[in-house]
Amino acid sequence: MRRFGNALAAFSTRWVPDAFVFAIILSALVFGMALFLTERTPIELVGDWYGGFWNLLEFGMQMTLVLVTGYALASSPPARRGITWLAGRAKGPLSAVAITALGAALLGIVHWGLGLIAGALLAVEVARSCKERGIKVHFPLLAASGYVGLMVWHSGLSGSAPLLVNTPGHFLEDEIGLIPLSETIFQPFNLVFLVVMLIGAPLLLMSMTPKADESEEIGETDDDGPLGGGPSGGRPTKTEPSALSAAQRLMHSRILVYAVVAFGLVHLLPALLRDGIVGMDINLLNFTFLMAGLGLHGTLASYSTAAAEGAKNASAVIIQFPFYAGIMGIMESSGLLQVITQWFIDFSTPFSYPFWALISACLVNLAVPSGGGQWAVQGPVVMGATETLGIEPGVGVMAVAMGDQLTNGIQPFWALPLLALTRLRAGKILGYSAVVMCFGIVVASLCITFLAA
Repeated sequence: MRRFGNALAAFSTRWVPDAFVFAIILSALVFGMALFLTERTPIELVGDWYGGFWNLLEFGMQMTLVLVTGYALASSPPARRGITWLAGRAKGPLSAVAITALGAALLGIVHWGLGLIAGALLAVEVARSCKERGIKVHFPLLAASGYVGLMVWHSGLSGSAPLLVNTPGHFLEDEIGLIPLSETIFQPFNLVFLVVMLIGAPLLLMSMTPKADESEEIGETDDDGPLGGGPSGGRPTKTEPSALSAAQRLMHSRILVYAVVAFGLVHLLPALLRDGIVGMDINLLNFTFLMAGLGLHGTLASYSTAAAEGAKNASAVIIQFPFYAGIMGIMESSGLLQVITQWFIDFSTPFSYPFWALISACLVNLAVPSGGGQWAVQGPVVMGATETLGIEPGVGVMAVAMGDQLTNGIQPFWALPLLALTRLRAGKILGYSAVVMCFGIVVASLCITFLAA
């Protein structure tokens, strides 16, 4: 496994392009497929592309705030001490990988945003801690370990599709009604999948650990680096309060921050008590990150410094999300998604369809990487097929959810925040995450084929 992982990582480092280039290539590929497989003309497809180009602006801003507020929260003194303590539990390269992968996976099951940001920051801090203690760890492998949460999230408590079909008024309610979580994420086949991934993914990544003399430590190359280089390693620096003007004192006032946090808690606490973490959407997540970050930093000055550092890493998200929105526009408006999905329906049986629905979702995720967006365009087709074939609708929902999450292992879209925070190129980590993806596809396929019957 070490040789295989290193070979695949070397291949992806050499041949997998930057995430921005990947988005452009994928746009051209989807455009070409739509041109040959649908009745749309080139001019109409350009219109479909442009029509979808701006549909992720709100989502792109939300993801930017996940990155900025998550970074600011994690870089607060108490959170930093907690992450540093956990990173210090790593006694060698194997335990470093295990801690990072298991931590990212558990957080991803709880909430995808927590797994995304905290997993990346945990990888960075584990790498830094090990380097300071003279333990050689392979930073790209640690970064891939911090990405595991995005390969289990849709089977967890924040899964878009399972939560949506359990919400009154969802767009398919007339066709399938409400599907409780007991028929989706709490089905035995999904729980078995999660347990196997929690055990198997860290072990698999550990088995790919290079020898000490082959390890690439954090900060060894120009594109590596924890949260920025320099003496402080990207950590916010303190500003001395002496000789501050009256206006500057407001930025260093704890009273002002705690007043804002108190107002925020008036909305936040009832929402969390009412809906719990299962009901947390991306806006509430960002608001939680914001209020917690402000409270833990204690001053606006400290928080602003941390947020500004986090914002430096958000450019990839801001620029590339419109291109993925354009891909989604082509897939939806041209009918290409329906064409691809129908291929799988045509040669499926009630026994085999859950597997083929999962595989189709794996493929669609490469072009429509938003979990909620993918369910919006693929859900109606899959639900129609499950009804025709006599399959429980909850199985169809989880087939899409499980397939959607797994090919995140080779899809740089969701890796953008992690790549920004680790300052690694996509090719550095996708070789390792691809191995975990293949393992996950095998496990998910067996679970949904034999345990969902």
